[in-house]
Amino acid sequence: MRKKLSELAFGETGVVTEILASGRELNCMGLRKGKGLKMVTKQPIKGPVVVLIGEVEIAMGIRMAEQVTVETG
Repeated sequence: MRKKLSELAFGETGVVTEILASGRELNCMGLRKGKGLKMVTKQPIKGPVVVLIGEVEIAMGIRMAEQVTVETG
């Protein structure tokens, strides 16, 4: 099932399938198409999202997370 990264629940995993945001910025953080990730935390009221890619935690704003599509298991 495809979801926006911002829609993943705590502990949910998936693989990045599409990035509409600035790919260069996310690429520098290690987030690219084909990468597996796990939702670590999502702050309430439009707060930041933290995902785990490999052994690295990446934090991003909710608006950027809305521009990343993930295929979940």
